[in-house]
Amino acid sequence: MALGQLEAFLRKMQSETALKNEVLASSTADEVAQIALKLGFEFSGDELLRISGKKVGRVTVQKKDLPGEYWGN
Repeated sequence: MALGQLEAFLRKMQSETALKNEVLASSTADEVAQIALKLGFEFSGDELLRISGKKVGRVTVQKKDLPGEYWGN
């Protein structure tokens, strides 16, 4: 897991309002991972979801529940 990269990105997000707003406006963990990748931080959406509920610095990672999202067989 790229936990170090993920934690570094979350710390950067804490200090940059525009980045925080971009992350909060994204719909999926994969979108957040793509934003991070553009800035040189490499982790997957899955890795981000795995730390849901955990606090990194002043940021608590929370999974969004999207309307219409469901699990299929």
